[in-house]
Amino acid sequence: MKKGIVILFAATLGLAACNQYKKGPGGLMYTIHKDGGKDKIKEGDIVKLNFIQKTEKDSVTMNTWDMEAPQVFPVQKKVFAGDMNDVLTLFGEGDSATFKLDLDTVAKYSGQPKPAGQKDKYLVFTIKVEKVLQKDKGEADSTFQKKARDFFEKDYKASIDRMKNAEAGKIKKYIADNNLKTTTTASGLQYVIVKPGNNEKPVLGDTMMVNYTGKLTTKKADGKDNIFDTSDAKIAKEAGKHNPMAVYGPRAITLGRAIPGFDEGLQLIGKGGKITMVIPSALAYGEAGMQQGGAGISPFAPLVFDVELVDIKKPKSVPAATLTPATAAPVTKK
Repeated sequence: MKKGIVILFAATLGLAACNQYKKGPGGLMYTIHKDGGKDKIKEGDIVKLNFIQKTEKDSVTMNTWDMEAPQVFPVQKKVFAGDMNDVLTLFGEGDSATFKLDLDTVAKYSGQPKPAGQKDKYLVFTIKVEKVLQKDKGEADSTFQKKARDFFEKDYKASIDRMKNAEAGKIKKYIADNNLKTTTTASGLQYVIVKPGNNEKPVLGDTMMVNYTGKLTTKKADGKDNIFDTSDAKIAKEAGKHNPMAVYGPRAITLGRAIPGFDEGLQLIGKGGKITMVIPSALAYGEAGMQQGGAGISPFAPLVFDVELVDIKKPKSVPAATLTPATAAPVTKK
């Protein structure tokens, strides 16, 4: 876990235990863990935030640190007192804080009722304001927009370069931490065959019925595996990735339609086999990453898949499209 997140969690837990939240408009509750001493955010500013979004029962629904994807957006005019735009005006660059949005207030003013079964009163955010870009007095809108665009394009490129340069280290650390004795193919795929299976191996066009769990090489902020998709309902629930519309159990994936590393790895085992694959980003989602469906795969992110090849179906059998993936189907090409 990163040092900054450790400090933030410690502060959050300590202050929550002491019930030191201040009351704000619209049922808002907030506490500032660290004051950076900068000017407070105002409407029209462009901010860069990292945040953890949780339910009142501490179930994490989004964590930009885990995703390595801080959010950049302009602060809009508030719609009602205590909304997301309003609460940001309490903070400045360098501040870290926790605040609770009153879901009843949000429902009342947004016109959208709380989701069915939602019993929490609050949605909880722990944030770090990384950067605030403010418009100078008298500065033309066009000038400010260009300044902001140039700044954040440069900032994004620097972030991408850091992730690219960190990839090899992430792979090496994951393999060492998990004591894996991997074999490396010419493409760069690293794998461990847990169980070879029989002599029947999939070929291009076959539909493979597989049980799998896909995760990042880096841990989540809470120290748990950073799972982005799985065919196992129990694992999905534990990872907060359960999709009630998904069909869990062996999934149908057509060989030749998955990401290259997944396709390559599955051809190394036979029916009934099991394999662990450490897939470099060049054989996965590369410099684009995959955020669709909440996958949370950042650019240049290496992936790990634990896979069991349950069955092999020849063409003209049940098509893979008839099964619903749990997330954005991170083993399927776009």
